[in-house]
Amino acid sequence: MPFRDKLLALAVVCVWALNMIVIKLGVAEIPPMLMTALRFVMVAALLVPFTRISRRQLPGVLLVSFTFGTLHFGLLFTALEHAEAGTSAVILQLGAPIATVLACLLLREPLGWARSAGLAISVAGIVVLAAGPTLPPPQALGLLLLSATGWAVTNLIVKQVEGVRPMAMMGWSSLFSIPQLLLASWIFEADHWGMVATAGWHGWFSVAYSAVGSSIIGYGIWYWLLQRHSINAVVPYSMLNPLLTVLFGIVLIGDDPSPVKMIGALIMVVGVALILRKPAPTLPDAAE
Repeated sequence: MPFRDKLLALAVVCVWALNMIVIKLGVAEIPPMLMTALRFVMVAALLVPFTRISRRQLPGVLLVSFTFGTLHFGLLFTALEHAEAGTSAVILQLGAPIATVLACLLLREPLGWARSAGLAISVAGIVVLAAGPTLPPPQALGLLLLSATGWAVTNLIVKQVEGVRPMAMMGWSSLFSIPQLLLASWIFEADHWGMVATAGWHGWFSVAYSAVGSSIIGYGIWYWLLQRHSINAVVPYSMLNPLLTVLFGIVLIGDDPSPVKMIGALIMVVGVALILRKPAPTLPDAAE
């Protein structure tokens, strides 16, 4: 990718790392599924009036509304009620190896030895980093793994849906996510509207930041990058998310800077560096 696009990818990851901490504070005041629905209400209100999708594009957008809105974000918000933000960010990064492997199997994108080694090292870093904070209970852990899978599948779908502008994808998929999340909130959450009425600034700031910062700005840029570069060039940047989340947690909310966290984060940086390593140019054939 050009240097400008690499900087954009890094900026998006910074926005997402802060989002994990903001969401953790927000779900203490607003039920997670309802908070996710409110986030997408704001996104849809800001984007849908100014964007259009065709009937041919509708199936892909509907799929994204489920895999991205309900599966990824709905389950992530729910898991963060019972999981530490740094640990959650670590577990979610399993979505990057999943997406990379799926891209190789389904889209036949090349992997190579360097990226293979980088993926292995990054997964090892995730394992070490996850050993530092307290692991979430089994139910929250399962929700985080499903959320990571939803994110990985969304990357593949976005790559295959042609002609949908990033803001149109974000706006319309958010609109279609709202009824799914409201139904889930009605089934699984109690006293949700009462908690909304008494929510403080943490809850409402979380809704606004997640909608504007993470969704509209962050994922808008991310989709734009995915439509112009291979999945294996873009997705590995997301592996920096846990490192940044841990650092932001230490600086902003006083998380313990345990050695295990930092060692795991450094291992992940090495893995990401290998994944992002530019392949060496091949020599021209002697007959050419």
